[in-house]
Amino acid sequence: MSEKKGKIVGVNGNMLTVEFDAGVLQNEVAYVLVGTERLKCEVIRVRGNRADMQIFESANGIGIGDIVELTGQRLSVELGPGLLTSIYDGLQNPLVLLGEKSGFFLKRGLYLNALDREKCWAFTPIAKPGDKIAAGDRIGSVPEGIFKHYIMAPFSLRGTWTLRSVASAGDYRITDTMAECVNEDGETKLITMIQEWPVKVPIPDYSEKVLPHDPLITGTRSIDTFFPVARGGTFCTPGPFGAGKTVLQHTISQHADVDVVVIAACGERAGEVVEILREFPHLEDPRTGRMLMDRSIIICNTSSMPVAAREASIYTAVTVAEYYRQMGLHTLLLADSTSRWAQALREMSGRLGEIPGEEAFPAYLESRVAAFYERAGLVRLRTGETASVTIGGAVSPAGGNFEEPVTQATLKVVGCFLGLSRKRSDARRFPAIDPLDSWSKYSGIADHDDLEYARSVLVRGDEVSKMMRVVGEDGTVMEDFIIYLKSEFLDYVFLQQNTFDDVDCASGKDRQISVFSQVLEVLKADFKAEEKAPAHRYFMQLRQLFIDWNYIRMDKPEFATQQNAIREKIKEGLPHA
Repeated sequence: MSEKKGKIVGVNGNMLTVEFDAGVLQNEVAYVLVGTERLKCEVIRVRGNRADMQIFESANGIGIGDIVELTGQRLSVELGPGLLTSIYDGLQNPLVLLGEKSGFFLKRGLYLNALDREKCWAFTPIAKPGDKIAAGDRIGSVPEGIFKHYIMAPFSLRGTWTLRSVASAGDYRITDTMAECVNEDGETKLITMIQEWPVKVPIPDYSEKVLPHDPLITGTRSIDTFFPVARGGTFCTPGPFGAGKTVLQHTISQHADVDVVVIAACGERAGEVVEILREFPHLEDPRTGRMLMDRSIIICNTSSMPVAAREASIYTAVTVAEYYRQMGLHTLLLADSTSRWAQALREMSGRLGEIPGEEAFPAYLESRVAAFYERAGLVRLRTGETASVTIGGAVSPAGGNFEEPVTQATLKVVGCFLGLSRKRSDARRFPAIDPLDSWSKYSGIADHDDLEYARSVLVRGDEVSKMMRVVGEDGTVMEDFIIYLKSEFLDYVFLQQNTFDDVDCASGKDRQISVFSQVLEVLKADFKAEEKAPAHRYFMQLRQLFIDWNYIRMDKPEFATQQNAIREKIKEGLPHA
């Protein structure tokens, strides 16, 4: 612990101005001494012999002249075995243990170790004495749930080191020495299972960052087929309150083809966070048959918690995701909601007295948003493996206005925009992803020409729908009415999905390709109906056939028979199929 100390000379909400004599680091962690309490804070600006610090707790009782102890260390997280299945706050305090110690109301100034110091892990060595190692190289492994958790050389190592000793196979605590290494200058370093890394610095230890190319199968048809997300890419889900952002993210987390899921509930309402904590641990993992929580980590920071910790929670989550990427795993980070993170930045900027940008957000909002999403990516590790961090952020624009600064700053840097519509959610068309406003820069599972044709049907159908509101159904010509029915048919049988149905909640790649090809036959068929009522009944019958198809269980022996029977019924009804 550093011996540097300072005195508080100003207090503005959770912003402290501290006068000091020794040097201070940007993003350095400090502690304010208030009676018997030590309250954590972070340096966010240095001016001469004064530093502005944001405190991660309530500032009640803090006054001029109180002592601040500087640690000499930047805001960091603990990385090691035991992260999976954990629930943390924005500063990586384990909330379950905090609850056991504090009861219903968390005590101010109580900080616990993120990882269990007493639990033993079965260590198996990989490296041997005499091997040359660098930052991020694998020393050994321990089993963690369904994964092999690699014990890596600290990411802070610089240059090449030589292993002097490596622990033999056996059970060890995370603080036990697993290896000892020495560099050319004779400096020695002890390696344990646990290491720390500053949250606002990306973990850099990989050979190269490559362009994302493979689609990330989420099980949601409107995403995988129409607006695909790449593995290692970025996407955002803006939408008004109640449009289904959180439910969509939970569905993606359960069915997406990734290894590790990190949920960052950043500034969410306490009721929603409680719902996550109650339901998420009981969700079944369709990939393993175990609990989804076995390969998940939750970072919670409710809107009632201190605003400074909300700003830190995003960085804590992405650093943990990068850590598992270094093991060769594909990780998915879902942040809900980045708007409230941006609000925390706005509050901090206001207290610093900075010149405000649009809607009082700081002028550097766009660069902060870009820096966060740029930590996603597909990388090639030095072992030759490819691993990734995929980042999806929910945005909560006031009134569903996508022109507001946070949404616009996000759209400039993400590769996929899944815009949620109040109109669709009110009509109970879920997921409420608007097919006319959304877009993606990534390649998906559908043929480009087929996809463009299907989109053109949706666009033309929307135009006819608007016209019908004016002239009515009777004033619409038959050709336009058929286009309208086709667009509604595509919407109902493909874009909409029942999250609460055991089968339709997730649609695999093969099922999506099969169903979409049959849908295209309907869209391209030349219907010669003469009356609107029979045409409408016909499309209703087709719709029911496709819904039945979506609900067939693929793991049943009779799946192929049932699928073929429905396909034949569809072809019988098509005029020129």
